Amino acid sequence: MRQSDVRGERGRRAAVPEPREQGEDGRPPERKGPASPGAGHRPGGGQGRPKRSRGVRILRWTALTLAVLILGAAGAGYFYYEHLNGNLKKEDLDLGDSKIGKPEPNAAGQTPLNILLIGSDSRNTAENVKLGGAKQDAGRKPLGDVQMLVHVSADRGNMSVVSIPRDTRVTIPQCTDPHDGTVYPKTEGAINQSLQHGGPGCTVATWKELTGVYIDHFMMIDFSGVVSMADAIGGVPVCVDDNVYSHDSKGHGSGLKLTKGTHNVKGVQALQWLRTRYGFEDNSDIGRAKAQHMYMTSMIRQLKAGTKLSDPGKLMDLAEAATDALTVDHGLGTVKELYDLGNDLKRVPTKRTTMITMPWEYGGGGGYVLPKPGDAEQTFSLLRNDVALDGKDKKKPDATPAPTGPKAEIPVVVQNGTASTVLGPVSGRASVITSELVRLGYAKATANATLISQADTTVLYPDEARQGDGLAVAKALKLPESAVKSSQSVREISVVVGNDWRQGTVYPRPAADDDGGGKTPKSADALNGEEKGCMQVNPGYTF
Repeated sequence: MRQSDVRGERGRRAAVPEPREQGEDGRPPERKGPASPGAGHRPGGGQGRPKRSRGVRILRWTALTLAVLILGAAGAGYFYYEHLNGNLKKEDLDLGDSKIGKPEPNAAGQTPLNILLIGSDSRNTAENVKLGGAKQDAGRKPLGDVQMLVHVSADRGNMSVVSIPRDTRVTIPQCTDPHDGTVYPKTEGAINQSLQHGGPGCTVATWKELTGVYIDHFMMIDFSGVVSMADAIGGVPVCVDDNVYSHDSKGHGSGLKLTKGTHNVKGVQALQWLRTRYGFEDNSDIGRAKAQHMYMTSMIRQLKAGTKLSDPGKLMDLAEAATDALTVDHGLGTVKELYDLGNDLKRVPTKRTTMITMPWEYGGGGGYVLPKPGDAEQTFSLLRNDVALDGKDKKKPDATPAPTGPKAEIPVVVQNGTASTVLGPVSGRASVITSELVRLGYAKATANATLISQADTTVLYPDEARQGDGLAVAKALKLPESAVKSSQSVREISVVVGNDWRQGTVYPRPAADDDGGGKTPKSADALNGEEKGCMQVNPGYTF
């Protein structure tokens, strides 16, 4: 076809009228006058292209509208997610200089999770001053009056919560304030004062040095945060064994007033419960810690029941309150990270949750609290070794695997783990124990010059085939079997000499003393997650 013919063909097509729209009943509308020959037909007899029906256009607009709505919802979800992230206040995790390392993964590659919960008595807002009832403290730095370590086992099969009374006298390590660079020197003081030495990161550093437990995260909340969270949850059931009014003529008390029995506390009343000292048991911080444990176990049962999580509106209220109330470390600085943490905690059965108070004794004529010798360290050792405080961990098989060969042929690496920022390192410990192993027949024992910090002396083996070698080395050094652990980070049998063995060649704790048999000391006053008790009311504060 010639080019002029093509142009003519296009012109004829352009002149052909388009067919009219169909009527509302789907039939062509009635034509007025005779239809012109060829109308609606292409030259040559081909059918013309019909216009899209109204129904098709409606479907198109509906689909487009839905797409806009979906994209809009996704955008709103994104902006709301970012809004929640913006609510979270973030601080550095550790302001000290601890060399305590993260626990070695178990044979399945799992590690335990340790989260420090801090309740601040901050009066940095008018609302907190009103709730705290101490206007004279409005300008001072906050104290960390509530401190609990949440330990979730490596397999997420159990959870242990350990409180330390606020007046416990400890060594607060040197901390540097990340905001103004102030260096707070190492000192002795009540553990709640650690928060004033640069923020929650110094409280984390203090716990690490006291317990030898590696801490993954912290979460801190103030007075108003407790109130908003309690409201969002919808209340927590608590019980008292008598009428209680936490108030006296000297101004002591939280103001909590309840009749005997069970009550659903929320808002300000929940804060009063958590702060009550005068009115429970012996009017000390020990009774207050027990009341806090009861509140937490009850709250866990409430949340696990799912009553709040099944209602989208209430769930959003809870998310809003939680993110607005919390100060967290940067590792928990997003909603997703908090969500992942929540999923980890949700896996733990309530019946495998145990809450205790650190075993303690009075010091200074009753003026402060000290960790109870023996019992406190036994408790911390259970945490470090990921042993459940409820005593229900499965026992290890009795069969002891044999070494892979003669001890003279087994390479052993020894490392000094005494780099404590509180006690100071002990030089030469790796060399001393290496020499002792050579004397015991381990001719291939060598020292690793890298200094680290570890509370417990451990023997690490790289794979199951060499577990027998690790047990043999532990037996030679008279270490407990619990000191022998699987590690994916070592290639040879490795001995880390911890802060529990700072001198000599004889391990100071008998091998038979295997973490107290995996038992929590009675002085820890353990509370199971399913236990529904009532707080004992002090007779001087009843009505």
